[in-house]
Amino acid sequence: MPITANDVNRTSWLEVEENSDFPIQNIPFGVFITSDDVITIGTRIGSYAIDLSALQQLGYFDGIELTEGVFLQDTLNDFIAAGKKTWRLVRNRLADIFDANNPHLRDNASHREAVVFHLADVQVQIPVEVGDFTDFYSSREHATNVGKMFRDPNNALLPNWLHIPVGYHGRSSTVVPSGVPVHRPYGQTLPKGETQPVFGPSKRVDFELETAFITTCANSMGERLSVEEAEDHIFGMVLLNDWSARDIQTWEYVPLGPFLAKNFGSSISPWIVTLDALEPFRTASPVQDDPKPLPYLQQEGNHAFDIDLEVGILPEYGEEKIVSKSNFKHLYWTMSQQLAHHTVNGCKINTGDLMGSGTISGPTADSYGSMLELTWGGQNPLTLHDGSSRTFIEDNDTVIMRGFCKNENVRIGFGEVRSKLLPAIPFE
Repeated sequence: MPITANDVNRTSWLEVEENSDFPIQNIPFGVFITSDDVITIGTRIGSYAIDLSALQQLGYFDGIELTEGVFLQDTLNDFIAAGKKTWRLVRNRLADIFDANNPHLRDNASHREAVVFHLADVQVQIPVEVGDFTDFYSSREHATNVGKMFRDPNNALLPNWLHIPVGYHGRSSTVVPSGVPVHRPYGQTLPKGETQPVFGPSKRVDFELETAFITTCANSMGERLSVEEAEDHIFGMVLLNDWSARDIQTWEYVPLGPFLAKNFGSSISPWIVTLDALEPFRTASPVQDDPKPLPYLQQEGNHAFDIDLEVGILPEYGEEKIVSKSNFKHLYWTMSQQLAHHTVNGCKINTGDLMGSGTISGPTADSYGSMLELTWGGQNPLTLHDGSSRTFIEDNDTVIMRGFCKNENVRIGFGEVRSKLLPAIPFE
């Protein structure tokens, strides 16, 4: 089935600002609450939120097999479970409805009033109910930097790293949408030079620049997904700030890996950009020939995506400073390899599962995806526009992540994930 929604010659009868992340060729999916306190599934074009449940009730999706009320939900899970064919049919139909040459909704004032809202008049919500959260560790540059800092600089990568997409299971209960603040966490740390741990607020709270993909129900327990079919079960992508408490992590991660250092908060952008929308931005997959992955992870073709990413720090009183510019294509392991590896042991993948990429660092110092790397463990502080310095994130700093793809024809973006770090909640 062709992806007609990606036609670069389309324009919308809705006004779209120049360089908007959300032209008619994007059509992401999300959840929002209207000013009348109605929660609905929607999409976004420019600065407008579009109510898909109203469109369904008014007959605009006639001819597409959709369950009644599929869009009158507080998450996208039921729609995602409908599968790739349905996602594409709905997205193509939305492109037709809002095409500048289609008067059907454009010229019907009462229908427009029920369907189209200014973004400022709605509250975006977390788009899915996250059942399970897996975080990978798929940037070779990031893994190398961490290995140089904490292990042997001459053997920075662990022996398994070039053979498997390393990952761990996170905590879905603290995945929150953009705009929801995160508190500085408490935990045990081992101060430098000490032999006994202390308890208190983390002193080294960090961001991690990541993306995440969201799955549909992909397999039954005991079944595997091949690397060739994996992308058919990926609904779309969001930006992810996977907050990290580095001092807690240093003390706790041996022998079982991240725990309290990682599960106090993970922030995602509210609009899920589909793989269909990202199709024009495919780019060469990373070279994996020294060593070659085992056969079940080998793949041909372009399975990376050219997505520009950036991170800004906004102090409580001051101006935002861009501290990192990276790109999704730097990842060594692709999403399809990650998902194939995740299921090779028969692990069941459900609708709404969230799969983090791991920190996305590039090859240059200004493209590192965490403060840990940008300041090299705190040795080289960053200076913000107000003259203050940062080794890690301070209380009341806001971390802003953005991502977009752009070619000569179109720009497709994710908007932003904006998260403020609040002080630790005092013990009573």
